[in-house]
Amino acid sequence: MATMYDVPAEALLEALAADLEDRLDEPDWAAVAKSGVDRELPPEQEDFWAVRAASLLRKVSMKGPIGVDRLATEYGGGKNGSNRYQVAPDRRANGSRNLIRTILQQLEEEGYVETADGEGRRITAEGQSFLDDTAGTVLTELDRPELERYA
Repeated sequence: MATMYDVPAEALLEALAADLEDRLDEPDWAAVAKSGVDRELPPEQEDFWAVRAASLLRKVSMKGPIGVDRLATEYGGGKNGSNRYQVAPDRRANGSRNLIRTILQQLEEEGYVETADGEGRRITAEGQSFLDDTAGTVLTELDRPELERYA
């Protein structure tokens, strides 16, 4: 049986996003919201919500239990003062906590993530099974001979 560690992360995220796109509803505000204070514009990617949800599910599985603040740090970046044309070095800025919290709540409704009291969110058995099944599907679709031993 393949696990999420047996396949490349990019291929796994694409497959997870394709499956989650039908299950999760993107809020109206998501089209105009920035993904962090270090960004100037909202994401232009059509399936951004599903890709971020897939990424969050994978991160919660790997690093869980993990809280929204720590996830915001993971999805943050460098912010350069008030103007992108300044010469000053970048300062650390966190990602959007509202975006992360909303996606985690949707994943909780689907049964993939649960709240651990005082510890943050962790993956459920159903969520881990979903990740592993998707990883097995991705592994069979990959045309790489060195990975065939896992199939």
